[in-house]
Amino acid sequence: MNFNDYTKYISADTLMGPNSARILEELLKKYPLQLNEDNIVLDLGCGTGLTSLMIAKETGAKVYANDLWIRAEDNQKRFEDWGVGKQITPVSEDANNLSFEKGKFDALFSVDSYHYFAAGAGFFEDKILPFLNDNAAVLIGIPGIKNEYGGRSEELLSDWLGDEAYMFKSPEEWKEIIGHHDRIEIAETWEMECFESAWNEWFTTGHEYAIGDKQFYETLIKPYTCFAGIYIKLR
Repeated sequence: MNFNDYTKYISADTLMGPNSARILEELLKKYPLQLNEDNIVLDLGCGTGLTSLMIAKETGAKVYANDLWIRAEDNQKRFEDWGVGKQITPVSEDANNLSFEKGKFDALFSVDSYHYFAAGAGFFEDKILPFLNDNAAVLIGIPGIKNEYGGRSEELLSDWLGDEAYMFKSPEEWKEIIGHHDRIEIAETWEMECFESAWNEWFTTGHEYAIGDKQFYETLIKPYTCFAGIYIKLR
Protein backbone atom coordinates (compact mmCIF):
# COMPACT_ATOMS: atom_id res chain seq x y z
CA MET A 1 0.00 0.00 0.00
CA ASN A 2 1.27 3.47 -0.91
CA PHE A 3 -0.10 6.08 1.48
CA ASN A 4 0.72 8.85 -0.99
CA ASP A 5 -1.99 7.50 -3.30
CA TYR A 6 -4.56 8.87 -0.85
CA THR A 7 -3.16 12.22 0.25
CA LYS A 8 -5.29 14.07 -2.30
CA TYR A 9 -8.41 12.80 -0.54
CA ILE A 10 -7.31 14.00 2.92
CA SER A 11 -8.68 17.38 3.98
CA ALA A 12 -10.81 19.18 6.54
CA ASP A 13 -13.81 18.00 4.52
CA THR A 14 -12.99 14.27 4.80
CA LEU A 15 -11.31 14.00 8.21
CA MET A 16 -13.35 13.98 11.42
CA GLY A 17 -10.40 13.54 13.78
CA PRO A 18 -6.79 12.26 13.72
CA ASN A 19 -5.93 11.07 10.22
CA SER A 20 -8.01 7.91 9.74
CA ALA A 21 -6.08 7.11 6.56
CA ARG A 22 -2.84 6.92 8.56
CA ILE A 23 -4.45 4.67 11.19
CA LEU A 24 -5.84 2.33 8.53
CA GLU A 25 -2.45 2.22 6.82
CA GLU A 26 -0.86 0.82 9.99
CA LEU A 27 -3.65 -1.71 10.49
CA LEU A 28 -3.28 -3.05 6.95
CA LYS A 29 0.50 -3.15 7.12
CA LYS A 30 0.50 -5.04 10.42
CA TYR A 31 -2.25 -7.42 9.34
CA PRO A 32 -2.46 -7.51 5.50
CA LEU A 33 -5.77 -9.32 5.09
CA GLN A 34 -6.11 -11.57 2.06
CA LEU A 35 -9.27 -10.15 0.49
CA ASN A 36 -10.46 -9.93 -3.10
CA GLU A 37 -13.44 -8.96 -5.24
CA ASP A 38 -15.42 -11.96 -4.00
CA ASN A 39 -15.32 -10.73 -0.40
CA ILE A 40 -17.76 -8.43 1.39
CA VAL A 41 -16.48 -6.04 4.03
CA LEU A 42 -18.13 -3.74 6.57
CA ASP A 43 -16.52 -0.37 7.37
CA LEU A 44 -18.29 0.44 10.63
CA GLY A 45 -18.33 4.12 11.55
CA CYS A 46 -16.83 5.13 8.21
CA GLY A 47 -17.36 8.88 8.59
CA THR A 48 -17.09 10.57 5.21
CA GLY A 49 -15.94 7.34 3.57
CA LEU A 50 -12.19 7.95 3.32
CA THR A 51 -11.39 4.60 4.95
CA SER A 52 -13.98 2.87 2.79
CA LEU A 53 -12.27 4.22 -0.32
CA MET A 54 -8.92 2.87 0.85
CA ILE A 55 -10.33 -0.53 1.79
CA ALA A 56 -12.01 -0.83 -1.60
CA LYS A 57 -8.91 0.13 -3.54
CA GLU A 58 -6.44 -1.88 -1.46
CA THR A 59 -8.44 -5.12 -1.22
CA GLY A 60 -10.79 -5.11 -4.21
CA ALA A 61 -13.59 -6.22 -1.90
CA LYS A 62 -17.15 -4.96 -1.95
CA VAL A 63 -17.53 -2.52 0.93
CA TYR A 64 -20.56 -1.53 2.97
CA ALA A 65 -19.76 1.91 4.42
CA ASN A 66 -21.87 2.50 7.51
CA ASP A 67 -22.04 5.68 9.58
CA LEU A 68 -24.84 6.98 11.80
CA TRP A 69 -23.80 10.64 11.62
CA ILE A 70 -23.18 11.02 7.88
CA ARG A 71 -26.05 10.71 5.43
CA ALA A 72 -25.76 7.76 3.06
CA GLU A 73 -26.71 10.07 0.18
CA ASP A 74 -23.76 12.34 0.95
CA ASN A 75 -21.32 9.43 1.03
CA GLN A 76 -22.81 8.02 -2.17
CA LYS A 77 -22.05 11.30 -3.93
CA ARG A 78 -18.46 11.20 -2.68
CA PHE A 79 -18.00 7.58 -3.75
CA GLU A 80 -19.29 8.35 -7.22
CA ASP A 81 -16.97 11.36 -7.47
CA TRP A 82 -14.07 9.13 -6.38
CA GLY A 83 -14.92 6.49 -8.99
CA VAL A 84 -15.89 3.71 -6.54
CA GLY A 85 -19.64 4.17 -6.51
CA LYS A 86 -20.28 0.66 -7.79
CA GLN A 87 -17.92 -0.98 -5.30
CA ILE A 88 -19.06 0.74 -2.10
CA THR A 89 -22.60 0.75 -0.68
CA PRO A 90 -23.29 3.58 1.80
CA VAL A 91 -25.49 2.84 4.80
CA SER A 92 -26.62 4.94 7.77
CA GLU A 93 -27.55 2.71 10.70
CA ASP A 94 -26.97 2.60 14.45
CA ALA A 95 -24.20 0.09 15.26
CA ASN A 96 -26.45 -1.28 18.00
CA ASN A 97 -29.21 -2.12 15.52
CA LEU A 98 -27.61 -3.27 12.28
CA SER A 99 -30.02 -4.87 9.81
CA PHE A 100 -27.61 -6.93 7.69
CA GLU A 101 -28.19 -10.63 7.19
CA LYS A 102 -26.28 -12.94 9.51
CA GLY A 103 -22.83 -14.04 8.37
CA LYS A 104 -22.68 -11.44 5.60
CA PHE A 105 -19.16 -10.09 6.09
CA ASP A 106 -15.72 -11.59 5.57
CA ALA A 107 -14.03 -8.71 7.40
CA LEU A 108 -14.89 -5.69 9.50
CA PHE A 109 -12.94 -2.46 9.82
CA SER A 110 -13.62 0.37 12.25
CA VAL A 111 -11.35 3.42 12.42
CA ASP A 112 -11.73 6.23 14.96
CA SER A 113 -15.32 5.30 15.81
CA TYR A 114 -15.64 1.97 17.65
CA HIS A 115 -15.12 3.59 21.07
CA TYR A 116 -18.32 5.62 20.64
CA PHE A 117 -20.63 2.63 20.67
CA ALA A 118 -18.79 -0.54 21.67
CA ALA A 119 -17.37 -0.06 25.16
CA GLY A 120 -20.06 -2.14 26.87
CA ALA A 121 -19.31 -5.73 27.82
CA GLY A 122 -20.89 -8.13 25.37
CA PHE A 123 -21.21 -5.63 22.50
CA PHE A 124 -18.86 -7.48 20.16
CA GLU A 125 -20.45 -10.86 20.88
CA ASP A 126 -24.05 -9.63 20.62
CA LYS A 127 -23.94 -6.84 18.04
CA ILE A 128 -21.03 -7.67 15.73
CA LEU A 129 -20.18 -11.36 15.81
CA PRO A 130 -23.48 -12.54 14.27
CA PHE A 131 -22.77 -10.62 11.06
CA LEU A 132 -19.31 -12.13 10.52
CA ASN A 133 -18.53 -15.27 8.55
CA ASP A 134 -16.40 -18.09 9.86
CA ASN A 135 -12.69 -17.20 9.50
CA ALA A 136 -13.54 -13.51 9.27
CA ALA A 137 -11.07 -10.87 10.49
CA VAL A 138 -11.61 -7.60 12.35
CA LEU A 139 -9.29 -4.59 12.36
CA ILE A 140 -10.00 -1.63 14.64
CA GLY A 141 -7.99 1.51 15.34
CA ILE A 142 -9.30 3.98 17.91
CA PRO A 143 -8.08 6.65 20.31
CA GLY A 144 -7.51 5.37 23.81
CA ILE A 145 -5.47 5.82 26.93
CA LYS A 146 -2.01 4.32 27.37
CA ASN A 147 -1.86 0.99 29.20
CA GLU A 148 -0.02 2.56 32.14
CA TYR A 149 -2.97 4.92 32.74
CA GLY A 150 -5.73 2.37 32.17
CA GLY A 151 -8.87 3.05 34.16
CA ARG A 152 -7.98 6.70 34.73
CA SER A 153 -9.38 8.33 31.59
CA GLU A 154 -12.09 10.33 33.36
CA GLU A 155 -9.58 11.57 35.94
CA LEU A 156 -6.96 12.56 33.38
CA LEU A 157 -8.86 13.57 30.24
CA SER A 158 -12.06 15.29 31.35
CA ASP A 159 -10.67 18.80 30.82
CA TRP A 160 -10.30 17.89 27.14
CA LEU A 161 -13.12 15.41 26.54
CA GLY A 162 -15.72 16.35 29.15
CA ASP A 163 -18.28 13.63 29.74
CA GLU A 164 -16.89 11.59 26.81
CA ALA A 165 -13.64 10.83 28.65
CA TYR A 166 -14.97 7.43 29.77
CA MET A 167 -14.80 6.22 26.15
CA PHE A 168 -11.00 6.18 26.20
CA LYS A 169 -9.89 2.68 27.18
CA SER A 170 -6.40 1.21 27.15
CA PRO A 171 -5.47 -1.56 24.69
CA GLU A 172 -5.44 -4.02 27.61
CA GLU A 173 -8.93 -2.90 28.65
CA TRP A 174 -10.18 -3.31 25.09
CA LYS A 175 -8.95 -6.90 25.06
CA GLU A 176 -11.04 -7.56 28.14
CA ILE A 177 -14.06 -5.78 26.64
CA ILE A 178 -13.88 -7.90 23.45
CA GLY A 179 -14.05 -10.90 25.75
CA HIS A 180 -13.90 -14.60 25.05
CA HIS A 181 -16.08 -16.60 22.68
CA ASP A 182 -15.80 -20.00 21.07
CA ARG A 183 -15.65 -18.33 17.65
CA ILE A 184 -12.73 -16.06 18.56
CA GLU A 185 -9.39 -17.67 17.70
CA ILE A 186 -7.15 -14.62 18.20
CA ALA A 187 -7.73 -11.25 19.89
CA GLU A 188 -4.72 -8.95 20.02
CA THR A 189 -4.42 -5.30 21.08
CA TRP A 190 -1.51 -2.87 20.98
CA GLU A 191 -0.52 0.79 21.19
CA MET A 192 -0.24 1.94 17.58
CA GLU A 193 2.87 3.60 16.13
CA CYS A 194 1.15 6.21 13.95
CA PHE A 195 0.08 8.40 16.88
CA GLU A 196 2.10 11.55 16.18
CA SER A 197 1.69 11.53 12.41
CA ALA A 198 -2.08 10.99 12.58
CA TRP A 199 -2.52 13.84 15.06
CA ASN A 200 -0.19 16.25 13.25
CA GLU A 201 -1.94 15.59 9.93
CA TRP A 202 -5.25 16.38 11.61
CA PHE A 203 -3.88 19.64 12.96
CA THR A 204 -2.67 20.76 9.52
CA THR A 205 -6.22 20.64 8.12
CA GLY A 206 -7.18 23.74 10.08
CA HIS A 207 -10.53 22.15 11.00
CA GLU A 208 -12.18 23.98 13.91
CA TYR A 209 -12.16 20.79 16.01
CA ALA A 210 -8.48 20.26 15.18
CA ILE A 211 -7.73 23.74 16.48
CA GLY A 212 -9.55 22.86 19.70
CA ASP A 213 -7.72 19.54 20.08
CA LYS A 214 -4.32 21.15 19.51
CA GLN A 215 -4.71 23.19 22.71
CA PHE A 216 -4.55 19.93 24.69
CA TYR A 217 -1.98 18.01 22.64
CA GLU A 218 1.15 18.68 24.70
CA THR A 219 -0.53 18.68 28.12
CA LEU A 220 -3.03 15.79 27.88
CA ILE A 221 -3.20 14.03 24.52
CA LYS A 222 0.49 13.24 24.00
CA PRO A 223 1.37 12.33 27.61
CA TYR A 224 -1.61 10.08 28.36
CA THR A 225 -3.28 8.82 25.19
CA CYS A 226 -2.53 6.46 22.33
CA PHE A 227 -4.30 4.80 19.46
CA ALA A 228 -5.46 1.33 20.43
CA GLY A 229 -5.11 -1.24 17.67
CA ILE A 230 -7.33 -4.33 17.79
CA TYR A 231 -7.05 -7.44 15.64
CA ILE A 232 -9.54 -10.31 15.91
CA LYS A 233 -9.48 -13.54 13.90
CA LEU A 234 -12.46 -15.84 14.00
CA ARG A 235 -12.53 -19.61 13.67
